[in-house]
Amino acid sequence: MTLDLVVVTGLSGAGRSTAAKSLEDLGWFVVDNLPPGLLPTMVDLGLRSNGAVERIAVVADVRSRAFTSDLQTALDEVRSRGVTPRLLFLESTDEVLLRRFDSVRRPHPMQGEGRITQGISDERLLLQDLRGAADLVLDTSRLNVHHLRGKIAEAFGGLAPLKVQLTVLSFGYKYGLPVDADVVLDCRFLPNPHWIDELRPQTGLDAPVRDFVMAQAGAAEFLDSGARLLALLLEGYLREDKPFGLFAIGCTGGKHRSVAMATALAARLGSSADVTLTHRDLGRE
Repeated sequence: MTLDLVVVTGLSGAGRSTAAKSLEDLGWFVVDNLPPGLLPTMVDLGLRSNGAVERIAVVADVRSRAFTSDLQTALDEVRSRGVTPRLLFLESTDEVLLRRFDSVRRPHPMQGEGRITQGISDERLLLQDLRGAADLVLDTSRLNVHHLRGKIAEAFGGLAPLKVQLTVLSFGYKYGLPVDADVVLDCRFLPNPHWIDELRPQTGLDAPVRDFVMAQAGAAEFLDSGARLLALLLEGYLREDKPFGLFAIGCTGGKHRSVAMATALAARLGSSADVTLTHRDLGRE
């Protein structure tokens, strides 16, 4: 089997943690702060996983003065196993790094008893050869978190287009609002099938209830408006690197109207998002 390996390193404070989270969201198996000597072992485990792990990202930081030689040795061992690692190096200007360390009020890992500026200078000198060997160098001085995540996605996201992981949720107001919803729509303005004897025991997943709900005045307009709103939000989520969204539609009990509407809305989205349809309160009565 083939194994993709990315080693993320660079200056402390330049965004290694953000890069790691971005790769994890892209489906990479991420190991943070792995000692360089364990890198070949991690690769061996990936090669023996029978395809369960195909993309590994390892974040390596400065632990000792021997860091660069240890990492170079580990990379050579990995190459001897037929795996070609890609090296991502993150850096920033001294001014930006100083500001970041000041904002989190943490010492630089190499400053010892000295000043942060000395720690940054020593680390930059220590890593200069590693920077020169990097496959990709990203200067994060002028990148916010969202922009950095976008750069990572461009470089390591693969050929498939990025999509928002969207949950379309139906719920019943009598059981409480979904507190984690990004958007909540209320379809209680539609006549309630609960008051029709033959429809009461059925749910919004059943054709008679679905047809009844969709035939009501305003139902089609409600669905069209919800679809347009979602399309607008999805475009914005992608621009702002918001990978997850929860769009909730509620009725009184979460059994008829909201279930039918949520199902229809999820079907409208097609391939524009990775959609999970959830009926929170169905069967709760």
